[in-house]
Amino acid sequence: MRKNYNFAFLDEGSKREIRRAILKGVAIPGYQVPFASREMPIGRGWGTGGLQLTLSCIGPDDTLKVIDQGSDASVNAVSIRGLVRETTGVETTTVTQEATLIQSRHRIPEHPLTRDQLLVLQVPTPEPLRTYEARETVTKRLHAEAEYTGAYLELFEQIVRYGTTTTGADHPVMVEDRYVMAPSPIPRYDNARLNMAENLTLLGAGREKKIYAVPPYTHVASLAFDDYPFVTEEFEGARCHRCGATGVYLTQTVDPATGAQIWMCSDTDYCDQRVEAARAAATAQKGGDAR
Repeated sequence: MRKNYNFAFLDEGSKREIRRAILKGVAIPGYQVPFASREMPIGRGWGTGGLQLTLSCIGPDDTLKVIDQGSDASVNAVSIRGLVRETTGVETTTVTQEATLIQSRHRIPEHPLTRDQLLVLQVPTPEPLRTYEARETVTKRLHAEAEYTGAYLELFEQIVRYGTTTTGADHPVMVEDRYVMAPSPIPRYDNARLNMAENLTLLGAGREKKIYAVPPYTHVASLAFDDYPFVTEEFEGARCHRCGATGVYLTQTVDPATGAQIWMCSDTDYCDQRVEAARAAATAQKGGDAR
């Protein structure tokens, strides 16, 4: 027997409470707003915070896209997309430009988002000060006082030991010159996409029970020093093996045919669109030659 659920799975009271937390997060960019994280039909740490944001914001006329590390076909993305579709009946897509709501883990899409799109990021560890201060009461006070010496000290120690900062994903950012924020485990390459973006970005941590936001046209800067500026991942001389793209975030994999190491676009939709555009151009070229 098929069980009927409320629209978007959550009860209306829960969605209202989450929306109130979202509004506070939008009003205070980068500030972590506590909320009563609900039990979800997926394990904590697998996107429960982002899923609750999506279910609280989605409407019948929305078009949903879910990606995991740039891929629409990963297990996490497919499972979340299926759950939202089954409990809302909304249209889903793999094309970034067609989506009105995008839930993502570990990546921001390569195609720039617009003011009509909402980006939801899944966050495992929302507290950027946790690595050097375990007590929640103390981190709250540090944020209140804008005391971020420890965050800069961590970067300084990395420079002393290794000659450069060694943070990978989740490099902390300063939001509107006020709050230091964990930008979700997106690569350093994607940090700049948060700065002065046209779209609203919501970040949810279900296990840690925190919601925070980056509103449109908000200044976001990666933590760095004047003499050791922030640098992103480098892919000098590398291009996508499939579509030939450069200047995008690439991941290294193995060619199943040859066993050689190759580079591929992390954003599979971006790669697919480039391949399709190349095919269309080749077809048009052949048609012109035939005439």
